[in-house]
Amino acid sequence: METRSEAAMLKQNNMKKDIHPTSYKFVVFKDMSNGHMFLSRSTASSKETVTWEDGKEYPVVKLEISNTSHPFYTGKNVLVDTAGRIDKFKKRYEKRDK
Repeated sequence: METRSEAAMLKQNNMKKDIHPTSYKFVVFKDMSNGHMFLSRSTASSKETVTWEDGKEYPVVKLEISNTSHPFYTGKNVLVDTAGRIDKFKKRYEKRDK
């Protein structure tokens, strides 16, 4: 009978090799709706950079929405309209109601 560690090792050996990226680096993500920024590792790249709290410069990736502005996480029912999509939607379906 196999122990838990042996089963875990067998499962680990069945994983596909060379399919995951190896070029992870530190990147700052910036929520454009509220300005919140956080540092994480990612394969995403950007030409823009920002100086982080530790004094180092990192690439910055801009996000339209993150957990600090998403209604599900904040509990607030606020619509974030970055490209006029809500107005376009209302205009499109306003015509059908008439």
